[in-house]
Amino acid sequence: MKKLIECVPNFSEGRDLGVIKQITDAIEAVDGVTLLDVDPGKATNRTVVTFVGEPQAVIEGAYQGIVKASQLIDMSKHSGEHARMGATDVCPFIPVANVSLEETAEYAIQLAQKVGENTTIPVYLYGASQKQEYRKDLSVIRSGEYEGFFAKIKEEEWRPDYGPAEMNAFSGATVIGARDFLIAYNVNLNTKSTRIANRIAFDVREAGRVKRIGNPYTGEIAKDENGETIRIPGTCKEVKAVGWYIDEYEVAQISANLTNFHVTPVHTFFDEVEKSAIDRGIRVTGSELVGLVPLKAMLDAGIHYLKKQGRSIGVSEREIIHIAVKSLGLDELGPFDPDKKIVEYALKNAEDTRLVDMTCVELANETASESMAPGGGSISAYVGSLGASLSAMVANLGANKRGWEERVSEFSEWAVKAQDIKQRLLFYVDEDTRSFNGIIDAIRMPKDSDEEKAARKAAILAASIYATEVPLKVMETAFEAYECIEYMIKHGNKSSITDAGVGALCVHTAIQGAGMNVMVNAKDLSDREVANRLNSQAKELIEKSGETEKRLKEEVFQTIAS
Repeated sequence: MKKLIECVPNFSEGRDLGVIKQITDAIEAVDGVTLLDVDPGKATNRTVVTFVGEPQAVIEGAYQGIVKASQLIDMSKHSGEHARMGATDVCPFIPVANVSLEETAEYAIQLAQKVGENTTIPVYLYGASQKQEYRKDLSVIRSGEYEGFFAKIKEEEWRPDYGPAEMNAFSGATVIGARDFLIAYNVNLNTKSTRIANRIAFDVREAGRVKRIGNPYTGEIAKDENGETIRIPGTCKEVKAVGWYIDEYEVAQISANLTNFHVTPVHTFFDEVEKSAIDRGIRVTGSELVGLVPLKAMLDAGIHYLKKQGRSIGVSEREIIHIAVKSLGLDELGPFDPDKKIVEYALKNAEDTRLVDMTCVELANETASESMAPGGGSISAYVGSLGASLSAMVANLGANKRGWEERVSEFSEWAVKAQDIKQRLLFYVDEDTRSFNGIIDAIRMPKDSDEEKAARKAAILAASIYATEVPLKVMETAFEAYECIEYMIKHGNKSSITDAGVGALCVHTAIQGAGMNVMVNAKDLSDREVANRLNSQAKELIEKSGETEKRLKEEVFQTIAS
């Protein structure tokens, strides 16, 4: 499996779209790089770019972006609300798939070395790439900003890790390193007061505020017995935050970096800002995400607010995200497009179109075309997902039924189970087609030498076995939906019992259809032991499904007749 790294360089230009386009063009010109997001800010005069790829492609893409920025952005003329020290202010690498943070840190060092050896830009390492503890924190390195670095860089403890120990007057210095996913997040207030925004930021950020004697804002700074300044910690761990005024929106914001959203989720931070704001007579009006956000962060937020509303959390992923967007006010300052702002969705949209992304009409047309895929296996998985979806629907109707308020948790749990089964079956819609294509790829392998023939034969067998295992997985996954359906038939809203009954029919069809695929694929397997095992499992599931479907169907008809 290929390694994927995300790179999120911050360039000190957010107003001239022509300059930004030249930089992103340089990045995109590198083969193997996929540009996911470009997020310019006028007030900050800063653009956050997000792209992904395999390590060497990302290193080269980042290098080309840094070089182009150094040619176009004159830091001696730069101004903006955000702290900065160079044309490419910071360039973090983030592990995405099949790569550790430690490995990612080494790739970032390779980039830093390349920039240091081939340009006149001083380079500092930070985060997981930095070995010296006092230089790991970006804000500590950047302290003094562009203007202060002409003197700072001459200090022995602040010599760059790579490149000249002399400030580049035109393009400044840059910071490169590796870190876990950081969420750049701003909360909007109904005030223009930076002073009030900062007070709220001090309430919520981990570092908190300096303790003072008497007046909490102007009193003498309190010291401990060792003469060290005493601080009052904020309410949110792993959060850095300040208050600022954004002229573009004419509002003050709490600008934050959530350095570990597993410790302090987006919704927790938003709620804490809201509490502090209310205490100070201020109202939170919305928020904005700078760059991309992990899917989990959005789902966690949506589920959090659904629970607060006393609603079922067993709804679709898209519905959960919609609740998160509306609850956090992420669309207050502009449209929020999940397909562009959520990392996993942006990655999917950068790849080839999947069957599950098609409309019903498009999927039907694609199935009806002269192509052999998608075929019965993919359609069986899709029909099974519809069966699971119907059981989720009945569960959600029960959770929202008037007079059944005390049963919300009961039905919500069943809806969550059904949604999970639905999602897994939707995965197999495409995986069945991919497994078939895997056989075709194996058949097309070279077969000139004995070694190539042997490798091709082994690849065909492995691909053929997997293409037989996938429909068996469809059968097993679809069978799990019977439990949800049966509960809905027995305990759900009786006015929806036929919906549950149709779900049972869909599940049975999925199991029978996928079973046919197991048998036809197993027939040609050269490994007869594996073929017999898969055949036996499929036949057993078909038999059990027939019995279950018959029993549930009879119960539905009896209820209708009574």
